[in-house]
Amino acid sequence: MHLARYQEAALKTLQPATGDIDPVLVPLLGLMGETGSVISAYKKRLRDGAEATHSKQQLREELGDALWYIAALAHRLDLSLEDIAAASLEKAKDRWRATPDSERPSFDTAYPPHEQLPRRTIVTFTPTPQPDGRTVIVVTREDGATAGSPLTSASHVEDDYRFHDAFHLAHAAVLGWSPVSRFLLGCKRRSRPGVDEAEDGGRAIAIEEGISALVFSYASRHHYFENVRHVDHELLTTIDHMTAHLEVSVLRAADWEKAIMVGYEAWRQLRKHGAGRLELDLDAQTLSFLEP
Repeated sequence: MHLARYQEAALKTLQPATGDIDPVLVPLLGLMGETGSVISAYKKRLRDGAEATHSKQQLREELGDALWYIAALAHRLDLSLEDIAAASLEKAKDRWRATPDSERPSFDTAYPPHEQLPRRTIVTFTPTPQPDGRTVIVVTREDGATAGSPLTSASHVEDDYRFHDAFHLAHAAVLGWSPVSRFLLGCKRRSRPGVDEAEDGGRAIAIEEGISALVFSYASRHHYFENVRHVDHELLTTIDHMTAHLEVSVLRAADWEKAIMVGYEAWRQLRKHGAGRLELDLDAQTLSFLEP
């Protein structure tokens, strides 16, 4: 049965609201009650065993009651059950399925080769003592040129954030997007001033740095994603909001999650060894650690 037909049929049994009662309240409370009934039915299934003949029938009945209340509640809120279902599937796809290669956009193929992110390159992280006693991380490109300024963790507590360029390189490898990596690797799209300003300029760089700091704060409370495969949906939603006006917004939450995990795998190796080389491969969407 199609959801639209089900909702239409369900509404024929919906009783009109009486008095001053909020018409939304009855189906809302009913849904809450039926949710409890589903839990109770499953409790009995655990108690009596999955083979109990009444167990599946009772669960079907309670789930059906919950579905009726969802249809009624959607109607009271002027929503279509089919639209709700379609939006739910789209949300799940965005969260759990990476963008297929056939649908992945390329953000720089229409630009001169020197303005494209390198399809494959190696970036080196070298600890370098300073006269004041500090040790900074100097990042160099494959051609030997320095990539950005020497890095410290810029914190009272040494947490090895000085290796955080690994996160930007992972964004480049997995997403094909990273204003910071474009700056570090010298491939900003200057031939188009509007793109250079809006997509590769200071604001976009600040946003990506903000994402890096935000995720690092989250990661520090989750063992820096060691033996962790997923991040909270709320974190990915925040990233989506931060990048809504940028070209990377066409990619999915699942792509961001992969980029985060790839970046932290590389970061943990840099942290462990205190130095190292990262090989970026855009075609394979990988960022591999090479021992120093």
